[in-house]
Amino acid sequence: MNELDQKINTHFPGLVVRKDLVKTVKGNAIVPSYVLEYLLGQYCATSDEATIQTGIETVREILAKHYVHRNEAGLIRSNIKEKGRYKVIDKIGVALNDKVNAYQAEFENLGIKKVLVDSGTVKKHPKLLVGGVWCICDIEYEFNEEKDASPWILASLKPIQLSHFDYDGYLDARKQFTTGEWIDVLLQSIGLNPEVFGRRSKLIQLVRLIPFCERNYNLIELGPKGTGKSHIFSEFSPHGTLVSGGEATLAKLFINNTTGKIGLVGYWDVVAMDEFAGSNKKPDIKLIDTLKNYMANKSFNRGTGPQGAEASMVFIGNTSHNVPYMLKHGNLFMDLPETYRNTDGQAILDRMHWYLPGWEMENLRSEMFSEGYGFVVDYLAEVLRSLRSQDYSDRYQKYFSLSSDISTRDRDGINKTFSGLMKILFPHGEVAVEEIEELLRFSIEGRKRVKDQLMRVDPTYGNVHFIYLDSSEQAKNVTTLEEEEYPHYYHTTFFDGEEGTSDANGPVDALVMCSDAGLAPEVVLKEKHLTFQENQKGISFDDLLGPYLRGTTSITITDPYIRLFYQIRNFMEFLETVVKHKAQDEEIAVHLVTMEDEFKGEQQKETFEKIKESSSAVGINFTWEFDDTGTIHARNIVTSHGWKIALDRGLDIFQHYEMNDAFTFANRLQQYRPCKAFEVTFIRHKQKSKSDEENA
Repeated sequence: MNELDQKINTHFPGLVVRKDLVKTVKGNAIVPSYVLEYLLGQYCATSDEATIQTGIETVREILAKHYVHRNEAGLIRSNIKEKGRYKVIDKIGVALNDKVNAYQAEFENLGIKKVLVDSGTVKKHPKLLVGGVWCICDIEYEFNEEKDASPWILASLKPIQLSHFDYDGYLDARKQFTTGEWIDVLLQSIGLNPEVFGRRSKLIQLVRLIPFCERNYNLIELGPKGTGKSHIFSEFSPHGTLVSGGEATLAKLFINNTTGKIGLVGYWDVVAMDEFAGSNKKPDIKLIDTLKNYMANKSFNRGTGPQGAEASMVFIGNTSHNVPYMLKHGNLFMDLPETYRNTDGQAILDRMHWYLPGWEMENLRSEMFSEGYGFVVDYLAEVLRSLRSQDYSDRYQKYFSLSSDISTRDRDGINKTFSGLMKILFPHGEVAVEEIEELLRFSIEGRKRVKDQLMRVDPTYGNVHFIYLDSSEQAKNVTTLEEEEYPHYYHTTFFDGEEGTSDANGPVDALVMCSDAGLAPEVVLKEKHLTFQENQKGISFDDLLGPYLRGTTSITITDPYIRLFYQIRNFMEFLETVVKHKAQDEEIAVHLVTMEDEFKGEQQKETFEKIKESSSAVGINFTWEFDDTGTIHARNIVTSHGWKIALDRGLDIFQHYEMNDAFTFANRLQQYRPCKAFEVTFIRHKQKSKSDEENA
């Protein structure tokens, strides 16, 4: 175990499980992760390897004997008949049969219906009436010759979820972790490997948890396929339910006027509507009207009087175009059905508290899944549920205030997102001002994304300056990442099919990329400082550094971290940029100052020798030296014609990408890789003459 895994086990004994065990025991069981982790939590919530292995075998045995596979349902039914009583793990739904005045259960995989259920069980577990619940239960078989009598009887039932937990103990244990450690704990708990994700990407993943801890929170996520959008809402918590787009009806979501039965929003903490996008879909207008009122007022009325509910709504859909295409030809809502983009449907979108940019999430790969320890998910689900009754939305107001230009609806979205993130990350209340500001900016950005796109759809939405003020009344502007990446598209509006320009948010000083402009623009070299956000794309050494390398005869790079394979590959790509920006008949001396790797120094030297050999053939005289003092920390590039480029991360500006897959563009072209947060400063400097060096 690494240090973090040991720390989790120390402060949360018996409440954590190794996340790779889920795959180990799952086999071909089509069952949510929280069901498997419930069982693993009973037998494998330990760091002792021998106990874990014994627990795995126990869980496998339980699944083999009691989990109902649909293709083996006949055998299980036979076992119940022959033994008279048998324990099964299945998803169970209950309905009232008013003809016989009795509650009857239906077992999804076992394939049996009309199983008698007593009223006490239904009162204790009302979710059985809506959507169904995964349970461990005992079924009895008792044949009766009476007509229409069912031989199946539900003898006992236990939903697969934690019954209680120690909230104060949770808060005390949280205090033992730094913010970075706690974020990694939560990421591992939802099954992701924190080492693969940057800070911004981690926060985006955690936004998906806000609907579980914040009442009546409205979240929309649109993005490419395969990024895990629906996973959290189908696998993570027994308090959330995922509804496919075609099944989202008025009766199912709100109330069935025929039976008077309350729908999903009355029983579940989170109702996620999958497959929400699709421009050819035609949603029910009555559903839109009811949904609009519910999202604004937390209540609905279908002729039986107003009904209140606390369910958060999540809308998930796939995009069919990349971000620059959507911004150039429409807006970031363009893949939604037209009904949601007209006057009535826009009210739904305006009630979204946060727009999660799914295009920033990469397709899930094997190395993105965690093999470390995290909370048993039903424990975390209960923690989040208990936080729903608390309000942390005012925690920033001691230090920051929102601009008066921000409307009440925008303010509500920002406050609810901020409250949710505070509950998730700082439930104990101990938080630094810098961390409060980080979460506030993040909360504002997601709401700004909603409003900016609505302004592109409909000109009647007024201009809003998303600005907050610190305690000294200094105004700070917030931009979205797409705004930074594509300013020339972002501030173009499309009203009634006509193209226009909007300067509502003012000009954005950003890097113009060659790939967007078609031809490289004339670059005027000047001193400047650039800041790039995490997950920003469109960055390449060619565009960022190339113009400042053209015309030099020698380059010195100081970077202590040119050791690992991916770091050396970055350096090789830098050399490619040097080659692209020099004339074929020119020769350039490139000298690298770095640190020797403690364990693979010889391999590092061999690699540099190979680079030297290949560089000589293209007019690059490559040399290097190891700094033995171990004191170099600054990372910069110095040219012979008077430029110093200070890079706070050196050449390590790109996030992890699949290097071994030659068929992904992120591998081939830097501008398709998301970058890390970094800053670069271009400074003119006086190059020492030979006489100056001799005098010195």
